[in-house]
Amino acid sequence: MLILLSLALASLLGACNNGGDHQDAQPATSGQTAATEAAPASAAQPSGWTGEILETMDAGGYTYIQLDTGSQKIWAAAPQTKVEVGQRVTVPRGMLMTDFPSKTLDRTFDEIWFVGGIYPEGHVAAGSEHPVGGGSEHPTSGGSEHPTGDMTGMGGTSAHNMVADAGVSGVEKLAGGYDIAGIYAAKADLAGKTVKVRGRVVKFTPRVMGVNWIHIQDGSGSGKTADLTVTSDAEVQAGDLVVVEGTLSADKDFGAGYKYSAIIENATVTKE
Repeated sequence: MLILLSLALASLLGACNNGGDHQDAQPATSGQTAATEAAPASAAQPSGWTGEILETMDAGGYTYIQLDTGSQKIWAAAPQTKVEVGQRVTVPRGMLMTDFPSKTLDRTFDEIWFVGGIYPEGHVAAGSEHPVGGGSEHPTSGGSEHPTGDMTGMGGTSAHNMVADAGVSGVEKLAGGYDIAGIYAAKADLAGKTVKVRGRVVKFTPRVMGVNWIHIQDGSGSGKTADLTVTSDAEVQAGDLVVVEGTLSADKDFGAGYKYSAIIENATVTKE
């Protein structure tokens, strides 16, 4: 059973990396996925890049860095982490986004890698989940350069599960239901209960762990509360306006770093 679960989670990770589960990304249009592509074979070492930070800024819950590897300069973004210009760090391979517009920074990156963390030089190993430093999302103790406690980041939701705030608007709250921000705000009271919410599909990943994975947004939340994950047998596509009804789970941990602050499971999904 554990082997099967591990294989399923590995499949989900691959699906998420192909679909762009990161904060600040643009929505995929109907019938398309987010603007991502696989890393060129020569673009990075197997474990990522090591170099000196030339520029850094925090925005939208993420830390953006320009890294000089000595042979190339790349941009990378990771869950907010305390770093400084001149610091030497290692970042793992992640997801490449091209022509990526960041609303919070009011700039467009020709290429930027969304990665799981920023690490001490040479420290990160394949699969490591320990970001460098101690940003507000990852408190440290005792002077340790590694965070303590839960490493999933982003308010209890692992960063590679997140789909960026797509700037969805014009979605009316469902009569007798909730909006996405309201679900996050009341998740402790709603856990285990049936909830209904209207949203626009920003990502669809079929048949992982026996279900389809749907990300919806309605413009009511921001940052870590902008996107809500839904599991269902329904098939939809990016751009669909849907009504979701299902059981809410709070702080759901599937293991292997897949933790959701709020997720609606086994939902009925109706297109409008």
